Amino acid sequence: MPVSTADVSALLLGGARLVDGRTVDVLLGGPRIEAVGTAGSLTTPGHRIDLRGYLLLPAPAEPHAHADTALTGASAGPPSHRPEDVRRRATEAALLQLSHGATALRAHVRVGDVRGLGSLEGVLAARSSLRGLTDLTAVAVPRLLTGVAGAGNLAALRDAVDMGAGVIGGCPDLDPDPAGYTEAVLDLAASHGRPVDLHTDGDDPGRLARLAAMAAGHRPGVCLGPCAGLSRLPPDEAARTADRLSAAAVTVVCLPQGCCSLARLRGAPPVRLLRAAGVRVVAGSGALRDHANPVGRGDPLEAAYLLASQEGLRPADAYDAVSTGTRAALGLPGVRVEAGFPAELLAVRGDGLAGALSLAYSRIVVHGGRVVARTSAVREYRDSGASLGLPRQGRTDSGPGGGP
Repeated sequence: MPVSTADVSALLLGGARLVDGRTVDVLLGGPRIEAVGTAGSLTTPGHRIDLRGYLLLPAPAEPHAHADTALTGASAGPPSHRPEDVRRRATEAALLQLSHGATALRAHVRVGDVRGLGSLEGVLAARSSLRGLTDLTAVAVPRLLTGVAGAGNLAALRDAVDMGAGVIGGCPDLDPDPAGYTEAVLDLAASHGRPVDLHTDGDDPGRLARLAAMAAGHRPGVCLGPCAGLSRLPPDEAARTADRLSAAAVTVVCLPQGCCSLARLRGAPPVRLLRAAGVRVVAGSGALRDHANPVGRGDPLEAAYLLASQEGLRPADAYDAVSTGTRAALGLPGVRVEAGFPAELLAVRGDGLAGALSLAYSRIVVHGGRVVARTSAVREYRDSGASLGLPRQGRTDSGPGGGP
């Protein structure tokens, strides 16, 4: 018997395919999934979207963006760090990533030195303007923190937390005293109950071991990235470092699409080795069309594709690294396509996860139980239609798997 609801604000996603092969109806009641049933079993007086031909997934999240420098690569001189300019760029970049499916975003922002808190002010303004579309969290990143040169930045970091930075970040590799830098970040984070997210290239196993030892036990958690230098270590040394990171419960954030403005090395760490040691590995986009990386899509499915194609992960594990795993690393509620879970979902045209990661042009993004972004693509075959057995006028297709 069909299940119905009197809530006219409900949204029914009809006929969606799940990764386990089932075809289901999914009823969203506000910000949560209210019910999941076999196709055709659910009804609602509210809005209905036909998802036949789509794969329904937990929405991705972006763990490592640089919102203050995004989309500045084409500028002739140094990019503007006026709050209004940063707000505009950060908003545009976040909307781009939202269109790909990322309904949560952790944005690293430089604070201190000549920039002061202007860039952070712009990113926090973008966060306000994006409310209801995507969840943006700012990470305050000072350059130096120790000695006389770092005193002003330490004060700026404290002010950044008071302003609304949700995460304390940094790059200890750039400080003359990396251990002192890390200690200052961890102490401030502990006193304010904030997560920590540090940049490191990871090419010094001794430094990584000390970072892991210092970070062990910190709550609510520590992320390190991009750690590309781990791939340059001898296998036995990399394995020992991975064991130390695992013991410290540190999450490694890799950037398979490129790099970021604070990293010297490109590429990904040994992802499978880290995972085998029990390290949570997630993937972000890093620099987005700035002076560190003039190109970039900011697409989490591209990051998952690269983890599968270049690092040898199964498609399910690769997608987990940009979705469920990332949400856990960011301290966000878990998402499954089951009743009671948050309605943070991505529908991708296609029949299976491998195909979706390969060529996912058409997407429908749900945040807080509402459709907040929709992208459609059309593929046409004209001249060779007869020889391919297609209609002469061509075939329209929104991505892999066909369907309506």
